[in-house]
Amino acid sequence: MRRIAVVGAGQAGLQLALGLVADGYQVTLVAERTPEQVRGGRVLSTQAMFGPAQRIEAAAGLDLWADEAPAVPSVDAVLVVPPAVRALEFTMSPDEPARSVDQRIKLARWLELLEERGGRVEYRSLDRDGLRELARRHELTVVAAGRGELAGIFERDAARSPFDRPQRTLSCLYAHGVGSPDPTAGPRARMHALPGLGELYLQPALTLSGPCDVLLWEAQPGGPLDAFGDRPAADVQLARIRELLTEYLPWEAELWREAEPTDAGAGLWGAVTPTVRRPVAELGSGVDAVHVLGLGDAVVVNDPITGQGANSAARAAEACRRAVVEHGDAPFTADWMCRTAERFWQQHARHTVEFTTTMLTVPDHLQGVFAAAAEHPEVARRLANTYAEPSDHAAWLAAP
Repeated sequence: MRRIAVVGAGQAGLQLALGLVADGYQVTLVAERTPEQVRGGRVLSTQAMFGPAQRIEAAAGLDLWADEAPAVPSVDAVLVVPPAVRALEFTMSPDEPARSVDQRIKLARWLELLEERGGRVEYRSLDRDGLRELARRHELTVVAAGRGELAGIFERDAARSPFDRPQRTLSCLYAHGVGSPDPTAGPRARMHALPGLGELYLQPALTLSGPCDVLLWEAQPGGPLDAFGDRPAADVQLARIRELLTEYLPWEAELWREAEPTDAGAGLWGAVTPTVRRPVAELGSGVDAVHVLGLGDAVVVNDPITGQGANSAARAAEACRRAVVEHGDAPFTADWMCRTAERFWQQHARHTVEFTTTMLTVPDHLQGVFAAAAEHPEVARRLANTYAEPSDHAAWLAAP
């Protein structure tokens, strides 16, 4: 039985570990936090899983909340110009509904499931020396930790990294009691674009205490929506959100009058520098050198404006699992790692980077697409499906 180590207990790492255990591999996963610590911690993301990623989870038997998480069949998009004028509106309805499950629920349960299914979980932190020792004891070591010291072992690929600084600052809050603009219409996501200021996304989700709404501000750095740099407590964060909504999106402010944070860990803040890293790292030198393969956020980090994070992680984990199985008994060389990662880059990851860059920079022709979407439902539908299948970006949205 081949021995494989996975470092990182996010979407990519846990999904890969669970898949390899199901395929008969001996898997050790290194996680920094226990399931109890994950459930009791702060929210981790604003994930919305689109159809292709949901199908991957379903095929692996990991879609444990399909009957609980609200299905979101459409996104109501509004272009807003000062002072709070709804200048352009359209609805995007993809071919398959999206679903969002609080990753505290998902990842904690997947950790437990991995041990139940025969995987080994080690709860500890790793530095470079610890990773090198782990890699020596396994035939393949995959690093799916996108933050901290280990993420830094993968060199930035300047030719593929579109930015060298964050393009937005981020503020996320999970809330109960948010009103609906049309209670008879069922769950719907909402997107507001405020040119020069940023974007607001709202989506129904499932959290620890049941159905909720997730709000994400994508603020232009230094602008008036960039108001959460001090990382306020959830109640203070909510108060500021209400102030911003009252000034810029008063119709949303009405829906948030009775809202309250879902729990003490309901808020998240920060900024992301979209980055592509080289996928293979060498630890040590000479005959003592070992190589490790990067996966998910350890290699490609996108701004969440297009919702690609968890979706791309799910696809990356499945691509890696298949590559391992197809490799049979052959050694997992550095060359194999590079070829495996490059194949995924060409097939999927580069499209997520290009699509996200387009949405962050909003070239003139994209504004024309928004105007066309308001007139033609087929354009709005194709735009919606590009979020689910970003490879289509190159076929129609990439150039004027």
